[in-house]
Amino acid sequence: MRLHLLRWFLDPVTSLAAFRQSIESHGKTSFDVAWRRARVERFPDEALYRQHGHAPESRPAERDGTIRRSDKWPN
Repeated sequence: MRLHLLRWFLDPVTSLAAFRQSIESHGKTSFDVAWRRARVERFPDEALYRQHGHAPESRPAERDGTIRRSDKWPN
């Protein structure tokens, strides 16, 4: 089952609010972003989970320091 269908099934009120926000933004906000925003508006205690899908995860090699990034090169 696709994620957006699962969201509609499990929480239709949040999904409807997200759909409205997405439509009102004229394509500037995706349904996924609008759903997270609507969810946090309805359930503020879930604010910690909002950033889960928005922050790009670093690659394991970057965390370990085995990849030399250009901003860390000596001058």
